[in-house]
Amino acid sequence: MPSQSRRRAITPILFSAPFREASCTMSVSCGPLGTSLTQEILSSLGLADKTTAWGTLGTLRTFLSFSADKDVQRLLKAIAGQGVDYDTIVDVLTNRSREQRQLISRAFQERTKQDLLKSLQAALSGNLEKIVVALLQPAAQFDAQELRTALKTSGSAEDVALEILATRAAPRLQACLAVYKHDFQVEAEEDIRTETNGILQDLLLALSKGDRESYSGIIDYNLEEQDVQALQQAGESGTAGQWVLLLTQRSPEHLIRVFDQYRRCTGQELEDAIRNCFHGDAQLALISLASMLRNTALYFANKLHQALQETEPNFQVLMRVLISRSESDLLSIRAEFKKKFGKSLYSSLQDAVRGDCRSALLALCRAEDI
Repeated sequence: MPSQSRRRAITPILFSAPFREASCTMSVSCGPLGTSLTQEILSSLGLADKTTAWGTLGTLRTFLSFSADKDVQRLLKAIAGQGVDYDTIVDVLTNRSREQRQLISRAFQERTKQDLLKSLQAALSGNLEKIVVALLQPAAQFDAQELRTALKTSGSAEDVALEILATRAAPRLQACLAVYKHDFQVEAEEDIRTETNGILQDLLLALSKGDRESYSGIIDYNLEEQDVQALQQAGESGTAGQWVLLLTQRSPEHLIRVFDQYRRCTGQELEDAIRNCFHGDAQLALISLASMLRNTALYFANKLHQALQETEPNFQVLMRVLISRSESDLLSIRAEFKKKFGKSLYSSLQDAVRGDCRSALLALCRAEDI
């Protein structure tokens, strides 16, 4: 890393007390049902398709006073001086939506005839460089690269690949798979067949088709009862097909009710039934998927906490989760983190992470939860 020239310290954005209370209230109901209610409200306001609009659960929103030309000037000044101004680079890129960052890249190209990403890569190194690359990439390209790495790395498919295929909205998932085919000259489905096997392969293939039912807002109690009975019978017979079908096809909102009804009918949580029926990689994959569907925000809170507990914080996990969830539900994840672990995600990052990437991760997290 070149010598640093710190021109301005980045300070965390502390929300006012009313906003903190509002964000915590929204974030507690962070499962799919809470998200649906949020989307319902936003829809009535004409904001349902604005994922970075005020009132959503992301920490990073569209910068209202945005000027691509001014941001280009700031970035040029940050990398053209005697010392690289890391703080300015982080400040600009972590305070703009992904769409706005793409506009900055185009404006930079038009003004300088150079590629912004390559220019920043030449000025940076290490984990900060990786964050900047991830921030400047289109979301689909970022997901495609993470998915490819997961499938080609031993032990990552049941974790990262499952996470990407199960938690991305249908349009983003389809874009990811299209970029995957374009960049790597192979269908993701083909790599899944080559690199995985068993129930994990069945889950990944089913999820990659993007056929999960969308939530209609109507509760189908008959279907709920049928699904509970189907899972009970599948558990008794030890067959995985019905588990794979339901967990990859039904909407998360419906499945949460199925999980609750299953507990009332059998006296045990669905995850406990999985532990009794399956072992090894199959068990891990099914429990991971069930956890994502039951409470997505809690799943990611657990993932971040685990990454921070390692001897050296798992930077790749921290980067992927904070960037990929920053414009959708990171406030919910922060609330679940504080609720379960008794300490805010912001403070945990402050205490565990060192180096130049620290300020960028803190900026994505955004603020302390009191």
